Amino acid sequence: MIPAMTYPQHIRAILVLGLPLAGSQLAQVSLSLVDAMMLGWYDTTALAGEVLGGSLFLILFLAGTGFASAVAPLVAAAEGRGDMTRARRVTRMALWLSMGAGLVCLPILLNAEALFLALGQKPDVAEQAGLYLDILAYGIFPAHAAMVLKSHLAAMERTRVVLIAMLVAVAVNAAGNYALIFGEWGAPELGIRGAAIASLVMHFATVVFLVIYVQRSIPEHALFVRLWRPDWEVMGDVFRLGWPIGLTLVAEVGLFGASSIMMGWVSETALVAHGIALQITSVTFMIHLGLSQAATVRAGRAHGRGTISDLKRGARMALVLSGIAVVATIIAFVTIPGALMGLFIDPEAPARAEIIRVGSMLLLASAVFQLADAFQVMALGLLRGLQDTQRPMVYAAVSYWVVGVPTSYVLGFTWGLGGVGVWLGLATGLALAAVLMMARLWRTMIPAVQAEVSARLGIKAGTARPAPRV
Repeated sequence: MIPAMTYPQHIRAILVLGLPLAGSQLAQVSLSLVDAMMLGWYDTTALAGEVLGGSLFLILFLAGTGFASAVAPLVAAAEGRGDMTRARRVTRMALWLSMGAGLVCLPILLNAEALFLALGQKPDVAEQAGLYLDILAYGIFPAHAAMVLKSHLAAMERTRVVLIAMLVAVAVNAAGNYALIFGEWGAPELGIRGAAIASLVMHFATVVFLVIYVQRSIPEHALFVRLWRPDWEVMGDVFRLGWPIGLTLVAEVGLFGASSIMMGWVSETALVAHGIALQITSVTFMIHLGLSQAATVRAGRAHGRGTISDLKRGARMALVLSGIAVVATIIAFVTIPGALMGLFIDPEAPARAEIIRVGSMLLLASAVFQLADAFQVMALGLLRGLQDTQRPMVYAAVSYWVVGVPTSYVLGFTWGLGGVGVWLGLATGLALAAVLMMARLWRTMIPAVQAEVSARLGIKAGTARPAPRV
């Protein structure tokens, strides 16, 4: 029987695995952060178009990454059992499913301008979003493939290379943006189309980097051998675990996408401020997401080995670490919101003062939901490690779309609170999700821990101990 880990051992394991993952997630969000920052200095209408186009791309991208996200718990559980053959089969079929998801998303991305016009967005902003996605749409395929490979490497606790890959991607994207948005280094000045081209090149460069690494550093995994062969049994397993994850991600990101649409109804200035504030909050959220992914891997391995009591201790320590990050985030959002917003706007921009004013209020509103956002994603990560994905999907749909979106609309427009009301609606949906997810987590873990304790003591499940004589 494998002995349980101590709390300090759990903290160290989570940090060793989670910090590189958090760093890679920060690098991931830095891609759109760089787009937003440079376009904000180039033209605020282009930035508004990127906010809308980037939101749609992210929603559809995450819908397909459910299959990539399923790789981590499945591969981690297989590795915990020493079954590397199944780990390889899972990753191959996740690649198949992810490419299929990309094919479904492509027509939507290529018709983005008409979609945004139908949703009541301003024609010039919708046009910019369409120009952006007409090019970036094809990046959905390498982006999905890269996510599958990163999930496989994370499950094998090779997180440093995931971080390196994302840092390379940020460098490629930043250089491409600077050259193609502003027309530097002899390149043409392409504005928002330049940002899209740079992002497209970055996605292809990332997947090429990861393929080369896998082939050279872990050839024994043989991930690409007979890749063309279907494996229907394992594909079914990945699909059953992955599609609820994808819809859960879409439910949450769709909540923020819907908020972008509503902010566009308020004004272009409000939409720009909203986009910048979302970029800033996304940076802090990536810390929690990285810790959550580490928790998924740790929980998956505990599940595969049958050491479920380790999950309970690990869950506590992951939540403590996430809580520490929440405190630091709230302090920053409350004390320096204007300074954070000002990083994204040209000092000479006519609307700079108004954008900073509106954005600062949004960051103050976001401080309200930091703890809820952190705890719901941590609970999701741990539940995925236990391969529990369908009930959390239902909780997410109810929290974000039955409660969050309507509340945002009522507070923002019916009650006249504008952008702040929209963001307080986000807080309501996230808070409900956090309560439901955490309750599900503890209800799932307690019976599992009791069963493990019974197994250690040699007691059959469902068999009560005899009452002591008195």
